[in-house]
Amino acid sequence: MAQKIVTVYTDDLTGVESHEIQTHTFSLDGVNYEIDLVSENYDKLFEALEPFIVGGRKVGRTKRAGRPQHQAPEGPSAEELRTWARENDLQVNERGRVPASIREAYAKAH
Repeated sequence: MAQKIVTVYTDDLTGVESHEIQTHTFSLDGVNYEIDLVSENYDKLFEALEPFIVGGRKVGRTKRAGRPQHQAPEGPSAEELRTWARENDLQVNERGRVPASIREAYAKAH
């Protein structure tokens, strides 16, 4: 029996399906949020938050500090990590954040 797994990427704001979905994170009042968006909706999010970002101040350091907008973070993509995890018999969800344990295992293997 053959089995085919299809991954569908969906914009969390509009429900639109696209292969161009990227996961973005932001925080408010100590609560971290993660949202999957097409670039057009990310632009809307950024435009809405920009006055607050400009008026606010950074607290602590993040891995993403100083990188240009829309540039992918260094290292493997979430989908590359998921593929590697499955090939190595590790459980990983089809969408959402890739657990740190998977990222660490990948880093040790490479």
